[in-house]
Amino acid sequence: MSKTTLICGSLAFDKIMQYNGRFGETLLADQLHKVNVSFLVPTLRTEYGGCAANIAYNLSMLGGDPLIMATIGQDGGEYLERFQELGISTRAIRKIAHAYTAQCFVTADLDNNQINAFHPGAMQFSHENSVADAGPLRVAIIAPDGRDGMLKHAADCATLGVPFMFDPGQQLPMFSGAELITFIDQATYVAANDYEFEMLMDRTGLTLANMAGRLEALIVTRGDKGSEVYAKGERHEIPCVQAAAVVDPTGCGDAFRAGLLFGIVNGYDWPTTGRLASLMGALKIAHQGGQNHVATAAQIADRFETEFGYRY
Repeated sequence: MSKTTLICGSLAFDKIMQYNGRFGETLLADQLHKVNVSFLVPTLRTEYGGCAANIAYNLSMLGGDPLIMATIGQDGGEYLERFQELGISTRAIRKIAHAYTAQCFVTADLDNNQINAFHPGAMQFSHENSVADAGPLRVAIIAPDGRDGMLKHAADCATLGVPFMFDPGQQLPMFSGAELITFIDQATYVAANDYEFEMLMDRTGLTLANMAGRLEALIVTRGDKGSEVYAKGERHEIPCVQAAAVVDPTGCGDAFRAGLLFGIVNGYDWPTTGRLASLMGALKIAHQGGQNHVATAAQIADRFETEFGYRY
């Protein structure tokens, strides 16, 4: 049986800029209707990002077989080279020659307030990819991506009988209650943080029990309070793993989802799968950016045994 995990989601460049002042000292509350300001940003760094890439990066580190299905722009050559260096297949990534790769421009001040601008670029054409072209699959994830792409790839998986995890993330507000219920009914698993889960219940009118009853598993993350897995009428409480340092939460949810997917593919029980996901989030949060933490599969297994007293 195939162990390939299809990862449908975004590829993006994150441009991170630091303003050595405070927005509140420049933005005048009574003048916001005619803003014309410029911030000097002495530092600028580019991070590789996008949910699909972050999940694939972590899954590959675990020893999984990720296959990214996404769209990249005319400026995406270096990203494709990076995947090849990491041994991650690029055969399901479509290049959109007339667009730029999705990019997020983040300016942070001394109080860590942020002003963000997001350009979706090639992500808007994600619906041009078809799951049927991916070959044999064990499982898939529909992570944040272009709206039409998320709808299409979920429907593709349902038609082909590919079990998938629905991970709406920041794209959740783009969908109506009816569309979200369709996603849930098509999906095998749903993963969301506590805020997204509350929004999901509000939009669909489904209770936790209603939602969990339609799925093999519902996973709700609660930051440093750990997470919960609801499966087959049982609730599994997953502890939070203490991180070596809390540096940057960017991409922690994606690292967590890679742990979930690895557990599913390898047939682990939910307590073990959830604990592995928690460990992956802790490894990520100790590093800046979504793809700068490094560990071997053996090192992750050793850390798991240290944390939980057994090997997966």
